[in-house]
Amino acid sequence: MLKFCSCIEVLAGLDICTSVMKEKMHRLSPLPVDYLQPAERSLTVTLHHGSVAHKDPCMLGFDLVTCIELIEHLDESELKKFPEVVFGFMAPSIVVISTPNSEFNPLFPGVTLFRHPDHKFEWNRVQFQSWALETARRYDYSVEFTGVGHPPTGMENVGFCTQIGVFVRKHPQTSESAQSEKPTEGVYKTVFKAVYPSLKDEKYLQNAVISEVIFTAQVIKRSLLDRVMSEHEEYNHDPTERKSKFQPSMNCFSDDLGKLVVEKSMEPFVNGNVVYIPLTTIFSFPKVNQLCGTFEKLCKLIAGKVTLSSDGSAVMFNAEHENEEN
Repeated sequence: MLKFCSCIEVLAGLDICTSVMKEKMHRLSPLPVDYLQPAERSLTVTLHHGSVAHKDPCMLGFDLVTCIELIEHLDESELKKFPEVVFGFMAPSIVVISTPNSEFNPLFPGVTLFRHPDHKFEWNRVQFQSWALETARRYDYSVEFTGVGHPPTGMENVGFCTQIGVFVRKHPQTSESAQSEKPTEGVYKTVFKAVYPSLKDEKYLQNAVISEVIFTAQVIKRSLLDRVMSEHEEYNHDPTERKSKFQPSMNCFSDDLGKLVVEKSMEPFVNGNVVYIPLTTIFSFPKVNQLCGTFEKLCKLIAGKVTLSSDGSAVMFNAEHENEEN
């Protein structure tokens, strides 16, 4: 679910089991809607095969590291290396670690020792907090404890089903210390990578702008022709003839329509069978304005992609097609 958080631009996952990642990784691929409606932010999702007991430079530079139900799967030698890799080498601003609370286990029917056959250990609250406090002290982090899964009424003394430690680095890591710890070669193998479409990519931004400009112009055109039709009907006494023979006329709006286009009037108008919708009008719509930022950017993105007037100041549509549809 982290990929739906708008503040996240890079997601990386690490697992020792390749088969599990390959089985689930398709869920991380962009969906068709991600291409139809690209997000404003960029997002890259990568999965690596490797061990948390090993250092790899691809894991540097992250703000947050989460280790959800991980440490209990580590053997003694891996657990000893784990703090140095995560807190010493990666040194993110925040680390979240969760692990089963063994005091809760008697509440599970059939659990005699550990909750999962691959667990190497399961700590009670004192054991976990002792390890967490020592790790925080050694690497200059603070830590607070919480959990998920409340016990039944009357059993509150066992604590949460899963205990959680939230570590926050006390001081920013200096670039010198980060570089000094960086190994020369990577040890992880990348098994999956997805780059989501983003409006930061000029290609996707242009497609989004063109689509929004055409949609906005069509809405304006429809509204304009409806108004022209209504005004025309006021002077037409034969209801069967007025619609079939109607031709939008420039006289309904102005005697000098050419001048309006040149001056980039904010008013759309009809000239013969052509509807003109000034770009300034389209740019005034919030969605178009938000996408482009500047009028100059709008003109650049739609150049050669949308039919414009000779001076490039208005989008042009044929009014005859609209009348045929009606």
